[in-house]
Amino acid sequence: MSGERTWTVGVTGATGYAGGEVCRLLAGHPQLQLTGVHAASSAGRRLGESQPHLLPYADMVVQPSGPEDLAGYDVVVLALPHGASGAIAAGLPEDVLVLDCGADHRLADPAAWARWYGTEHAGTWPYGLPELPGQRGKLAGARRIAVPGCYPTSVTLAMAPALAAGLVEPEVVVVAASGTSGAGRAAKPNLIGSEVMGAVSAYGVGGVHRHTPEMVQNLSEVAGRTVGVSFTPTLVPMARGILATCSAKVAPGTTAESVRAAYAEAYADEPFVHLLPEGQWPTTAAVLGANTVALQVTVDPDAGRLVAVAAVDNLTKGTAGGALQCANIALGLPETLGLPVVGVAP
Repeated sequence: MSGERTWTVGVTGATGYAGGEVCRLLAGHPQLQLTGVHAASSAGRRLGESQPHLLPYADMVVQPSGPEDLAGYDVVVLALPHGASGAIAAGLPEDVLVLDCGADHRLADPAAWARWYGTEHAGTWPYGLPELPGQRGKLAGARRIAVPGCYPTSVTLAMAPALAAGLVEPEVVVVAASGTSGAGRAAKPNLIGSEVMGAVSAYGVGGVHRHTPEMVQNLSEVAGRTVGVSFTPTLVPMARGILATCSAKVAPGTTAESVRAAYAEAYADEPFVHLLPEGQWPTTAAVLGANTVALQVTVDPDAGRLVAVAAVDNLTKGTAGGALQCANIALGLPETLGLPVVGVAP
């Protein structure tokens, strides 16, 4: 694609899992060029010390992460802990495309932010889930985009068609399994190998996980009424991936056939959402490293509940791939440009 315009990209949080995945995907993007990597505690070190798999960028020196350090790029990706993006983003020029992979700009309700995060709300940006109805129009030309959380990406796409079509009651139950990379790269006792291997554990039980209000916000918007979400995440012994099992009581008249038809119509033209053939169920292995969602849906007639199962790679479609998908839309590029749809197996 020689002769076509390229945009320079700076990634802060580049030594973490999400930031590293952004860098990996940029290595295969023909028009987005990674020209700077940034972090706080790792500033001054070679990127290859923390991200040895990123061979094209291994000798890049990690720079500090202040707004003045990030102001010279066309595109800035903030792959930072929650609460760290707002101040940096506020100091960046308005014409820079800023993609926030943290939660700082996802929630529309300042009171919800204060309740769940306990700090001042940094503001609300266009929400970076293009598959939501009408969302692509809000992302085209945008210069500030809030990248969705990994769990909300899977749950929203699993339940949106049913809620939009009124096929289920507005009370959703979610049990989702995640790999350890979803907790970030910081050392934590509960994430060391001897604690994780051979074990599955629940956490954030009882409606206290911070992704819950984001799911409620998304699903309520597509349903046109308030949707309750009971969310239980679990930690499983794998590095990356999410398998979200979502269910809701079916509305009167809902059949397995009407559910299948609604999902097939909703995602017929979506390049990254794949409704699997009947009888085939999603696995996290099938989406490893790909910007895809594997999805299946059915109706349990005895329980009277719709069951939707979605698999995503939490670092790809769940974070970094979603960010670059939004960047493509915002910059007027083909939405699929540079984004893998083929997973890594076995």
